[in-house]
Amino acid sequence: MNLLKITDIIFQRITGPLIPLFLLFTRIWVAWVFFKSGMVKYNSWDSTLYLFQYEYQVPLLPWKIAAYTGAAAELILPVFLALGLFTRPAALALFVFNTITVMSYPVLWEKGFLDHQLWGLMMLINLFWGGGMISIDHLTGCRSER
Repeated sequence: MNLLKITDIIFQRITGPLIPLFLLFTRIWVAWVFFKSGMVKYNSWDSTLYLFQYEYQVPLLPWKIAAYTGAAAELILPVFLALGLFTRPAALALFVFNTITVMSYPVLWEKGFLDHQLWGLMMLINLFWGGGMISIDHLTGCRSER
């Protein structure tokens, strides 16, 4: 065996058992960010309606429907993601939501929207690899390989 292959095997043995914790970490991180944002919308509903009417430029949806849909998405989908229940559909829905958020709020474009890129990557990780062994999906038999 060559050095490259031996090194890869060693690192695979070290990191392999940590994959479920990594998937849990990414799920919890994204869920917490979006849930907090949903709570802000809920707790200051008048401001939320104002922002959706005058600031955000959500495509295809009337501003009021966008406000209700956005708040609901940020309050419901993170719970599924954090629990690892319907992980892939929840991650996909939040990924699309995140993308629409970036498209709808031009102020983010000026700032580079790095946070949204990080969250998008974390959601893609859970979309492709599922919730992992520390998830309700795994406990109920909807297992991914990781």
